[in-house]
Amino acid sequence: MPEKNADTEEASIVLIDGVCHLCGWLTTFIIPRDPEGRFRFAPLQSDIGRKLLEKGGLDAHRLDTVVLIEKGRYYTESAAALRILRRLRFPWPAVYLFIAVPAPLRNKLYRYVAKNRYRWFGRDDHCLVPTPEIRGRFL
Repeated sequence: MPEKNADTEEASIVLIDGVCHLCGWLTTFIIPRDPEGRFRFAPLQSDIGRKLLEKGGLDAHRLDTVVLIEKGRYYTESAAALRILRRLRFPWPAVYLFIAVPAPLRNKLYRYVAKNRYRWFGRDDHCLVPTPEIRGRFL
């Protein structure tokens, strides 16, 4: 279910699993490659994260996908990841070509990584605490 309608503001919002090291790495990967600051972030586990998930009709307890809210639409799994990469500085938009791969195949790989992310990359006991330099990018 890659897309859902929503009436969020114009900012693009990335919801991540706040205790997952891979998701934290994704956040720190995006920020320097998004010098215009188009992306804002929130943990899926946070109050605002849960409210945004509910607003988009998504399960507020589902923590196994990155969620991108862009122009009032909700994207999950590989569609979210590819749409994020498309809006970063060169060369990352080229990766968006993988959108041509059928979603069931892309999402099968995405789910495999998501299922194993804690084992492969680790996890924390609490949500990511942003540094003072990037705190303004978090909701």
